[in-house]
Parts: sequence; C-alpha cells; structure tokens
Amino acid sequence: MKENPLAASGFKLEKILPVDVKRATIVAFFAWVFAVYDFILFGTLLPEIGKHYGWDAPMQSEIATLVAIGTAVIAFGIGPVLDRAGRKAGLLWTVAGAAVCSGLTVVGGALGQWPLVLIRSLSGLGYAEETVNATYLNELYSAANDPRLNRNKGFIYSLVQGGWPIGALIASGLTALLLPRIGWQGCFIFATFPAIVIFFMTRRLKESPQFMLHKHIKTLREAGKESAARTLASEHRIDYEQHSRAGLREAFRGTSLRATLVLGGGILLNWSAIQVFSVLGTTVLTRVHNVSFENSLLILVLSNVIGYCGYLSHGLIGDKIGRRNTLAIGWMLGGLAFAGMIMGPSSTSVVVALYSLGLFFLIGPYSAALFFIGESYPTSIRGTGSSIVHAMGPVGAILAGVGVTAMLNHGGDWMHAAIWFGAVPCFLSGLLIMFAKHVNPEEVK
Repeated sequence: MKENPLAASGFKLEKILPVDVKRATIVAFFAWVFAVYDFILFGTLLPEIGKHYGWDAPMQSEIATLVAIGTAVIAFGIGPVLDRAGRKAGLLWTVAGAAVCSGLTVVGGALGQWPLVLIRSLSGLGYAEETVNATYLNELYSAANDPRLNRNKGFIYSLVQGGWPIGALIASGLTALLLPRIGWQGCFIFATFPAIVIFFMTRRLKESPQFMLHKHIKTLREAGKESAARTLASEHRIDYEQHSRAGLREAFRGTSLRATLVLGGGILLNWSAIQVFSVLGTTVLTRVHNVSFENSLLILVLSNVIGYCGYLSHGLIGDKIGRRNTLAIGWMLGGLAFAGMIMGPSSTSVVVALYSLGLFFLIGPYSAALFFIGESYPTSIRGTGSSIVHAMGPVGAILAGVGVTAMLNHGGDWMHAAIWFGAVPCFLSGLLIMFAKHVNPEEVK
C-alpha cells in the first residue's frame, strides 16, 4: 500500500492566541531594554573602570574598539542558532548572555585587558537580541493571522524597538544614582538581576509555528521521508529546494543575495552615521558649533526622547507606505538634516532643531528596518540572513571611527569629518535601500 505523504508528516501548526502575542511582545520589550542597559552601561562606566585599573585614555579607546569587534563576531554567530535551535532558544541565549556579561565584567578587568575584552564581547548577545526579537515577533504576528494585528504590526513592533532609548536613559539615570553609592562594580551586579527575571519569563513563551514547520520538514528529510517533506513544504508554499540548502551560503544565493548585499551595505553605511552623530554626538556638537559640554548632554537626553518618537512614527508609517520606502526616505532625510546642522549657523535653536530632526530620521527608521530585514529572507535562513545584515552595524561604526581618526590626524577638522563619515553615509544608506526588493508582508512565510 502506498504511503500517504501527509499522514507520514503528522504535523499540525500550533494556534497562536492573542495572549501568546501579548506575552511575547512584553517579554521582548523588557529583554531589549535591559540588553541595551548593559550595552550602554559599559561605555558609560569605561572611564571609571579605566581609573580603577590605571588604564590611560588610549588603552581605554583600544579596549572599546576590540570590544566592538568582538560584539560584531558574537552578533553574527547568533543567526545559525536562531535557524537551528529556534527563535525561543535564541531569545533565551541572548538574555542569559547579557546577564553573564554584566556579572563577569566585575572581575574581568582584574584579570587583564584581554579577559575583559572577551567578557564584554558577550554583549554581542545582547546586541543580537534586536535581530532575535524582530525575527521571532515577525513570525509570531504573522502566525496569529489577526487582520487588525497584520495592519499595525510594524507600529506594535516599534514599541518594542523603542526599548533602545529607554534602556539608554535607564543606564544614564541609574548610573548617576547608584555609582556614588555602590561603585561601578555594584552597577554591573545590579544589571544582572533584571536579565535573570526576564530569562525565566522567556521560558513560558511559545516557539514560532513557522520555525516548528521548518524544523519538521528538516526532520522528515533527514529521516529519509523525502515525499512527506516535499508534500508538507508544498502545502505551506515553501520552496523545498531552497529549504534543503539552508545554511550560511544560502544567504549569498538567488534573491537572498540581493537582500544581503543591499541591506548589509545600507546598515554598514548607516552605522557610520550613528557612530558620528549618536556615539560621538557630544564631540560633534562641542567641536563644530562650540556648544558647551553641559548643553550637549541635555541635547543628547532630548535626542533619546526624539528617537523614541521616531521609532513609533516610522513603525506606523511603515505599515502605511511600506517598510522599504519608509526606511529609504527616512535615512535620506536624516542625511540632509545633519548636513544642514553641520554647515548651518551656530545658533542654538537651529543646531538643536536640525540635530533632533536628524536623529529622528536616523534612529527612528530602525523600527521598520528590522522587520523589513526579517521579511526579506525565507524562514529557513531568516535568522542567519538577519544576523549577517545586523552584524554590519558594528563594522560600520569601526570603519567610521578609523576614518574620522585618520582625517583628524592628517589636518582635517570635525566639520569635514562629520560630513564625510556622518551625513553623507546616512544619505547614501537610504539611497542604497531603494535597490532592495519590495516585500509584501502578507506573503512572508
């Protein structure tokens, strides 16, 4: 008697309920907030750590650069975990990694420069949480098959992505409050507790049905049930041949190659602008327009508020006009705003207005970017492809830092450095995104 392929598969998609979506969204939000908290905390406290161990400014800068490289490597590596072990497992790994990283930082410096670099490289797990959240929630929202949710899922995700400025503000606020009382070591120990709580919250989440389907097709194929695997893939409109080749190389083939090159290049260029205008924002403001350091800090606090509004706005706009168009237009406008801020008058009101507008269009589109990146890859390599693109961010930041340093060492000034390594890459990143393939969210599998 001939085997019934569907009977041999024995697979049924698990139903995703509204309560599952709500729980996953809340957990992802808090996981991202405290991953950012740890990520920002190290940069904030590096001068205190350096003072404690007697490290001068050049050594602190070297450590920060090496940590950035390690972060990129770790963030890249989380993709295969997502596609092999699952989205829920990826979230567990990243949350646990952030907790371990915070705790070990307390003793890392005492062991020397390299042990601290290795420990802080684990913060790449926290940075990768951005990719994990986007991949997991994208699939979970689609599986819920709720028309209202589908129409607004970009905006809902923007609430999660908005955890970046919230995490940054918490890191700054709690550091100011706790540092005089418990020292920098105490600040890192304190940072481990939220991550531990979130780890146990994450264990209650459901795995995405899309990953479970992907895993079952792979299990059938490896068990020699080729007919059942093909039938199940066909039933769910999955390219079986592409699925069977799933792996790192598949991100550089076919339609995925276009997504990897265009989106990866866009993120790399855009993070050059983030390095200049966000990470080195106070330096740009004080050197280009002679803004006082105190006022520059106030502007940066304002920028985090503006950035949060940018996330919500671009998440909402992405649902209306498409995420690719939202991303491209936003980054091009950001480049123009920053160029106007740099070359315009040194009037405080003009500088604040254009700098805030630039950050609105620089940071805000990431709520659309991360969902768009996930939608650009099939389920079988969604985690791998997204992690490759996402890991280009720290690479762009490193290249910007090297470029700015070289320009300043060869007689250049901050005005030209900010133009060529900030405003221009920001505009070009948006222009490059226009070459990405438009994706209909309803066709994402």
